[in-house]
Amino acid sequence: MKAWIETSPKRPDLSHLSRLVCSGSAPPTALSKWYLEELGVEFIQAYGLTETSAMATVSRRIARRADLKSDENEQLANIAKAGVAVPGIDVDIVDAAFNALPHDGKHDGELLIRGPWVCDEYYRTSHPDAFHGDWLRTGDIAKIESDGYVVLTDRAKDLIKSGGEWISAKNIENAIVGVDGILEACVVAQPHPKWDERPVALVVLQTGVEVTAEQIRIRCAEHFAKWQLPDDIIFVDSIPHSGTGKMDKKAVRAKLKSDGYLLPDLRHAN
Repeated sequence: MKAWIETSPKRPDLSHLSRLVCSGSAPPTALSKWYLEELGVEFIQAYGLTETSAMATVSRRIARRADLKSDENEQLANIAKAGVAVPGIDVDIVDAAFNALPHDGKHDGELLIRGPWVCDEYYRTSHPDAFHGDWLRTGDIAKIESDGYVVLTDRAKDLIKSGGEWISAKNIENAIVGVDGILEACVVAQPHPKWDERPVALVVLQTGVEVTAEQIRIRCAEHFAKWQLPDDIIFVDSIPHSGTGKMDKKAVRAKLKSDGYLLPDLRHAN
């Protein structure tokens, strides 16, 4: 939408629009800032699943934390979080053995949700792995801060395990789309014989804009350790999406495999 507004021959009148609710994927801070500064529109992030009867948490720019009220950048970073649970909803995080983890903003675990209207079984089908006691397993990896803010790390299936450490594809994607001229970025894991997996970024540019791989690497290096940076950056015309509008990473991985893709260091070794 940002690219459409900027390139539209007749800029639409959004003077009566005061806020937008974003869901399905965490909005990059750069996008939230653009809406606020260019359009005066507040970006609100909401998080939930069909099984939670829609919204389970919400995060707004007007933070309840007094220390953020005078710092716009911190406010924007704050709404990039999934937010606090709405009334009636409980959230928790657990490790692989379902041991509860501290809500200290440091520990990553699978996010669990429960509440009076949260699904606890599926109609005419059994999915016991989708539940743990009275908790719904979301399949999302998250931290929970001491004040209750949920910070999504990634989908469990989309995390990249490299050398025994986890890399968040979503965080890298958000950093990449913060580069001017980039329309979309998709980061997926590719197999590596030594490190298990390494990240690869597929990037879609805005029409008529030039961005180099080096510019993207410099941007990523500002936010991530060297071992977390993508091993390869591939410029593509488009990225496949699912019926719900999310990037179809399963299709992306399948296409790379069918194309016989190899990581740069493996390519050179051959």
